Amino acid sequence: MKYSINTYRLYKDEKQLSYVVRIRVTMKEEVDPVVLCSAVNTAITRYPYYAVHVTVDEDGGYVLKPNRKKVAVLPVSDRVPLLGSRRVNGHLLFVEYEGRDISFHISHAMCGGKGILPWMMTNIYQYVVEKYHVHPDAPGIRKPGEALLPTETAEPSLSMLPDEEPVYRYKSKGPVVMIGDYMNGLYNPFRRKPNYRLFTFDQEDLMSFVKDTDASVISFFLVVMAKALDRVLPEKKKVIGGETAHSPRESLGIPDSHCDFLSHVHVDYERDLLHRDMELLGTMTRGQIILQTDPSVSSGELRKVFTMYDGLDRIHGLKAKRKYMNAHDPSRGKKAKHGTFIINYTGRMDWGEVADYVESYAAIVEGHLLGEVTSMDGKIFFTLMQLIEETKYAEAFLDVLKDLGIPCKMEGPFPKHLSKHVLPRF
Repeated sequence: MKYSINTYRLYKDEKQLSYVVRIRVTMKEEVDPVVLCSAVNTAITRYPYYAVHVTVDEDGGYVLKPNRKKVAVLPVSDRVPLLGSRRVNGHLLFVEYEGRDISFHISHAMCGGKGILPWMMTNIYQYVVEKYHVHPDAPGIRKPGEALLPTETAEPSLSMLPDEEPVYRYKSKGPVVMIGDYMNGLYNPFRRKPNYRLFTFDQEDLMSFVKDTDASVISFFLVVMAKALDRVLPEKKKVIGGETAHSPRESLGIPDSHCDFLSHVHVDYERDLLHRDMELLGTMTRGQIILQTDPSVSSGELRKVFTMYDGLDRIHGLKAKRKYMNAHDPSRGKKAKHGTFIINYTGRMDWGEVADYVESYAAIVEGHLLGEVTSMDGKIFFTLMQLIEETKYAEAFLDVLKDLGIPCKMEGPFPKHLSKHVLPRF
């Protein structure tokens, strides 16, 4: 690939969907904006690859250049700033605050959860240091002044991907796709209401159940959401499909890469199967995850994406490149594989003593019936995103948890408040 992998998503059309990630952190005390501004602009020195602005080269390609201007730290307002705009000093990220909340907005082109969470945690660590004049013990958080990890700026390429026969090929059973909800959420101004709900679990409650049913955190949430949808979807819909993202950094030898490159795991649940016990469903789901995250399988999926990027590199002119992306994006079109819902899990995050200052944090992205699971110091958080305001999905999710004997607290719905990009056009 000719360009940084962090540029290719920038060619995507954002008329309906945003390609920005937002992390909302709720502190235990009111946020001090002066301290926050200082902390954010100290923290960015640890992540020089995020301190960039976008330019266009002679071939019409997006290029990331160093941006030495301050990172914008702004009070929440009715108009969410655009990434790349003057209001945020051209950066592809900015920070907002209101009351006890701090929201970190960053381009999904540059990173996903594996990249945004370490950056966000460094910001919170530095904020605690400067506000409370302490140095909390937090060995799992990257600190300003520390060297980058060995593969932190490494990017994947076609040459890294193993070219071998996959050990498994997913064959779709034709799961129901929420077309009606999406059409209303994208095009109907009377129904469109992007929102999210935050579910908080005590880790001990959830993990003891997970261990007893041969499950994992991600397989547990996939099964619970599938069982919830089984309660509300029409009987004529014969298959409910779960989907989750997989980050193949380890198998490619770049375990610390901040870049967002993912393969996807699909698990199709026939309706009768969802009435079986949790142990069987957990075992089946974990088995599908193991098969579909095998390097021979995940690399095959990534190869399609990287080949498309190479094709985009050969197109001249920004307008033509954007048109090519729209026509060849493997996540769109008739050949694209979609589940009924998506749930992703970034993995356990070690906040150390910084967790003493934080109430909760929520990962917020674009999508419908899309869940993001995060963790912190004895708590597990689950954000459920929707494009329309519909209560039946969250209520069914809670009902399944109640039947399983797993308590949780639900908050929301809250508006997503996702930003979009403003980019050079020539």
